[in-house]
Amino acid sequence: MSKVEEIQNYLQQHQIDAAFVTTPDNVFYVSGFKSDPHERLLGVMIFKEAEPFLICPKMEIPDAKDAGWPYDVIGHQDTENSMEVLAQAIKARNVNPQTFAIEKAQLIVERLEALQQSFPQASFVRLDEKINAMRVIKDETELEKLRKAAELADYAIEIGCKEIAEGKTEMEILTAIESAIKDKGCKMSFETMVLSGPKTASPHGKPGARKIEKGDMILFDLGVIYDGYCSDITRTVAFGEPSEAQKEIYNTVLSANMNAIAAVKPGVRAMDLDIIARDTISNAGYGEYFTHRLGHGLGISVHEFPSVTGANEMTMEEGMVFTIEPGIYKSDVTGVRIEDDVVVTKDGVEVLTKFPKDLIVL
Repeated sequence: MSKVEEIQNYLQQHQIDAAFVTTPDNVFYVSGFKSDPHERLLGVMIFKEAEPFLICPKMEIPDAKDAGWPYDVIGHQDTENSMEVLAQAIKARNVNPQTFAIEKAQLIVERLEALQQSFPQASFVRLDEKINAMRVIKDETELEKLRKAAELADYAIEIGCKEIAEGKTEMEILTAIESAIKDKGCKMSFETMVLSGPKTASPHGKPGARKIEKGDMILFDLGVIYDGYCSDITRTVAFGEPSEAQKEIYNTVLSANMNAIAAVKPGVRAMDLDIIARDTISNAGYGEYFTHRLGHGLGISVHEFPSVTGANEMTMEEGMVFTIEPGIYKSDVTGVRIEDDVVVTKDGVEVLTKFPKDLIVL
């Protein structure tokens, strides 16, 4: 069953007339067409009974068709009101939807108001949970792409480690990593982080012109896109012999990472994984320095459903893919984060990222 057919079935079961999918990642998931429309309208309109269509900037119609979308593609020009074009395309199918399912977390107010104006009798319900439920379970084709993306992330970390040298800047190392991935015909899935010395204690620090010094810990956080699917890995290495305090923090984070991964299997709650990692860090005396959730879903988006937090009671199922990324950020010693991408298997876990995790001293 195609993704479009699955959504059509959902509409029929819930007596919803139409669904409008608008986030670029969800459009790609449903249609196979990958596009960054910027401020322009991109979406897939799916009806309970009528044939669906994709709407996009007119200049992208050939690309949408080449991507394999088998239904109509409606194009809009920059001089047109794209929401009026959308309304006309709906009415041309002799349907007058009374209920729309939309991505309430994503559809901008201006476009919602335009739909309300064109269809004043219509009500609007959430599509978000249905899309999340579809995307959260990866099939074997998706998993193979995620394995390739993880393999490329491992390679990127390897390149980064080889580039480390005294006097070299964070940005120079970052540039070498991204150049190596471009040479593979791929691109990064988010802004690459290379942080050194005291900057490692900032979970979302910004790489810059700081030069690498002996005694630095160096944190890499990066990901690669392979055929539309993302990886996300973090490794922390030492340049020169680390202090005992740095080693203790590193080993504590490593234990938290490995303890949480060891607990992954169907039926385990997301919150249980977070609690296991957090307890490991707290019991070592560093609880206040682990300041973020344990992880997040991973797939077409680098951050997607579910959020792996201590408050999420969702149970893990076979085919779910997410990150495990505990960290300790102690500004007077070091910051350490160790992140892996994992998939829930029938009876346990498969770790997709394979770059070594024992402390590397360069």
